[in-house]
Amino acid sequence: MTHQLDVSRIRAITLDLDDTLWPVWPTIHRAEDVLRAWLDTQAPRTAALARDKETSHRARQQVQISRPDQTHDLAVMRREAIRQLLHWAGDDPALAEPAFEVFFDARQQVTLFDDALPALQALSARYPVVALSNGNADVHRIGIGQHFHAAISAAQFGVGKPDRRIFTAAAQAAGVPESAVLHIGDDAHLDGAGALAAGMQLAWINRTAEAWPDAIDGQPHAVAQDMQALCRLLGI
Repeated sequence: MTHQLDVSRIRAITLDLDDTLWPVWPTIHRAEDVLRAWLDTQAPRTAALARDKETSHRARQQVQISRPDQTHDLAVMRREAIRQLLHWAGDDPALAEPAFEVFFDARQQVTLFDDALPALQALSARYPVVALSNGNADVHRIGIGQHFHAAISAAQFGVGKPDRRIFTAAAQAAGVPESAVLHIGDDAHLDGAGALAAGMQLAWINRTAEAWPDAIDGQPHAVAQDMQALCRLLGI
């Protein structure tokens, strides 16, 4: 794939978080383990339901059906799925709030890819960097907030990637037009299609050497195996 990156155009960076700076699923699985351990002491019947994959999946589906206006907000989806399990188990639904906080705190305990922090330090020294995520990671609670000019999430904004409006909002947060932004992300559809539709340059972090999907209109301007490789392409 030919790189068409125009470094001279870049005045700001928008940056995906999950699976770009850290692997998300190990983080989520650890947080779920912490949640279930908490439920063991506070609501054992709910804990038993939470350990059943089919029941947990059914709770999430129920929330998606009952709260379709909130599907962009993963925190709401998670909290209300916990509430549904509490209800089914006959436990106090009010425990959903403290239970979610236990999960949410553990969800911030990420393990960065080795290349992530040095690259983030280099990028933020040169450009304003705006976190742009559909997830509910908090860069300040994680401990990397000092490297970000701003952070925009789907939950905060009301729509998520690949909707071009959230990319436009991120460019506005950086104080530049979309054409002056380099968006960096791992998801070809959510990050790639959205950024290209918004008129941004796109750097695709492709850690697993996947093929770019033919269905997406356009190509990434740069492809890198990791964040440090991207920094080399940027000359920083």
